[in-house]
Amino acid sequence: MKLSTLLVHAAAEPQAHTGAVADSIVLSTTYQHAADGTRAPAGLEYQREAHPNGVALERALAAAEGGAEALCFASGMAAIAALMQALPEPGEVIIGTDVYQGTRTLALEFLQAKGFRVRAIAYSDTAAVVASINADTRLLWLETPSNPLLHVGDIAALASACHTHKALFVVDNTFATTALQRPLALGADVVMHSTTKYIGGHSDVMGGALVFARRDDWFERVLHFRHIHGAVMAPFNAWLTLRGLRTLAVRVERHAANALAVAEFLATCPALEQVNYPGLSSHPNHAVAARQMRAFGGMLSITFKRGREAALQVASALRLFTNATSLGGFESLVEHRASVEGPNPVTAQNLLRLSIGLEDPEDLIDDLRQALAQLSS
Repeated sequence: MKLSTLLVHAAAEPQAHTGAVADSIVLSTTYQHAADGTRAPAGLEYQREAHPNGVALERALAAAEGGAEALCFASGMAAIAALMQALPEPGEVIIGTDVYQGTRTLALEFLQAKGFRVRAIAYSDTAAVVASINADTRLLWLETPSNPLLHVGDIAALASACHTHKALFVVDNTFATTALQRPLALGADVVMHSTTKYIGGHSDVMGGALVFARRDDWFERVLHFRHIHGAVMAPFNAWLTLRGLRTLAVRVERHAANALAVAEFLATCPALEQVNYPGLSSHPNHAVAARQMRAFGGMLSITFKRGREAALQVASALRLFTNATSLGGFESLVEHRASVEGPNPVTAQNLLRLSIGLEDPEDLIDDLRQALAQLSS
C-alpha cells in the first residue's frame, strides 16, 4: 500500500455503535471496570495512561513509520525527555553540533547531572561519526535534516555502527516527516516527531510522538515513564493530530516543491552568504539526502553577508511570511533563531530560518525579492 493511501486509512474504521466515518473525541478521564474488577474490555482505565483518541493516533503513526509501537506525548519536548530519562545507566550520549535547542538543553543540563557524558559531533562527516561510536555509547541522537542548519546524517551508516556497539539510535524525523523519510526502514531504533509541526500541520495543536521499531525494553521503560509522569497527549489534541496526519502526504509534497523553488531563487541572491537546503546540489550532503529522502522538505535557512541587522531588516520587511516561532504549518514563517534562544544563543546572528508554507511559490519568491531589495535601498 502506498503511503498516501495508508495515511488516509490507518486506524480509520467506522465506529461500531454509530457507523460514523469520522472519529469522535472521547473526553472521559476514567473507564468502567469489568465485572471481575479488571480493566474495561478495550484495556483502558484512566486517561493519564491511555485513551481512545491517543490509541488511534498511535496505531496510525506506527503504521505510517513502519514501526511496532508508538507513544504520543503532550509535546515534542515531553517525548524527547521521556526517551532520555529511560536510559538505564550512565555512559556517553552523542548529539549533533547542530540540533534543536531544547534537545541540547535536556542533554547538557539533565543527562549530565545524572552522570552521562554528552558529546556533540558534526553529522555531515559520516566516517568521523562512525569512528566515534564505542562500547560506552548509550544513545546516538540524530536530527536529519537538522535545525536550523539543515545538516544531513547518513541514517543507514549510523544505524549499523550503533547496532555494532549496542547503542540506541534515535532519529528526529520532524523536518522530513514520514512522508519523505523512513528512518526505521534504514535501521533506526526509534523515530521522534514533534507532531506540532508538519503532522498537525495547521499551527493549532501541540504534541510529540515516539515510534519504536520493536516492542522491547526501551518501549516499556518509556511507556512506564509517560504513565507515571502524566505526559500523555490530551484527547482533543490527539484527534486534531490524527486529522492532520490524514493529509500529510499531499501537504508535504507541496511544502517540498515550494521550498525547492524558493531555495533555487535565494541561491542567486548576492546579499546572501549561504543557503542551507539539502535539495540544492551545493549542499555538502546532497547525495546522502537524495538517497534517503523522497524530496527535501519544506525547511531552509539563509545567512546574510551584512550580519544580524540585515537578517532582522529582511525578516521585518516580509509581507507573506509571518515572523514567528515554529514550523510545518500551512503558512510560511520566518524566524531569527538567535533572538529566541535566550541569553546564550548558539545560532549565528546573521541566520534566518524559513518554514515554507502552501502559498503559491511565485508569491513567496516575490515577497522575498522585495524584502531583499530593501537591503540596497
